[in-house]
Amino acid sequence: MTAPRTAAAAAVAVAVTLLPATPAFAHGAPTDPVSRVFACSPEGGGRQSTAACRAAITANGAPFTAWDNLRVADVNGRDRQVIPDGRLCSGGLPAYRGLDLARADWPSTRLTPGAALTMTYSSTIPHTGTFEMYLTKQGYDPTKPMAWSDLPAKPFAEVKDPPLRKGGYRIKATLPGDRSGHHVLYTIWRNTSTTDTYYSCSDVVFPASGASKAEEKKGPSGTSHTSATPGTPSPSRTPGTPGTSRAPAPSPDEPAATVSGAPAAATVPRDGGGGPSMPLLAGGGAVVLAALAGGATLMLRRRRG
Repeated sequence: MTAPRTAAAAAVAVAVTLLPATPAFAHGAPTDPVSRVFACSPEGGGRQSTAACRAAITANGAPFTAWDNLRVADVNGRDRQVIPDGRLCSGGLPAYRGLDLARADWPSTRLTPGAALTMTYSSTIPHTGTFEMYLTKQGYDPTKPMAWSDLPAKPFAEVKDPPLRKGGYRIKATLPGDRSGHHVLYTIWRNTSTTDTYYSCSDVVFPASGASKAEEKKGPSGTSHTSATPGTPSPSRTPGTPGTSRAPAPSPDEPAATVSGAPAAATVPRDGGGGPSMPLLAGGGAVVLAALAGGATLMLRRRRG
């Protein structure tokens, strides 16, 4: 065996020794309609400077850097027993407690009652699981802590195992036709390939009762329209890259919606780059090994030169 090959093999051996044996975690959160955790993150298109997000960050004691990591392990469908009233948006996790603030000025998305909706749920790696979508009952008061009694007993839409394409799931649903005013779109993602359940709150605004048809037709039916602070990018923009265009519409083979705890591990720190948090992925070791081996070979070639 030549010297370069020997060095490369040694680098691979070291990498294998250092790689932790960790499971593949799913990470994600809704970016359209924009969720509180994404809106108030450094990648939320400038929305973290809004009054609601500033208050949430202050209550948190830290910025929402890991916006895609709001998950609770081993819930097993016992959401209403594990997650306390008033803490639905944080999933009961202290690291996200600022999301539970009861106020009516959260960055929000305009929707039309009874319209088609395609939620963009940003994620990193494909996982199996079911998305459940709830909409607060008519009469919901955003200035009071949100409780389970503010949500219907059953979701208005449920989608199982949608495909992950271009960094996100596109979840189709039809909105209830009897809502007006400020509401919360509450999404639960129950992983079946991990033990985690994800929770998220997206603030949405429907035209007030008796609004004119012209008001309801401000944008194309079935699309979301921001009503956030003027000058902030639309929540339909790609995460981390304000100014880019909306992701392509889902292809026809994507599944359509059917009408129908213990805290997770510590937050995975970011490296300062854009995009969702990188999951600790056992299968990703191959990439690390290849990089180390290639670096060792290049170093030896330079020495020989």
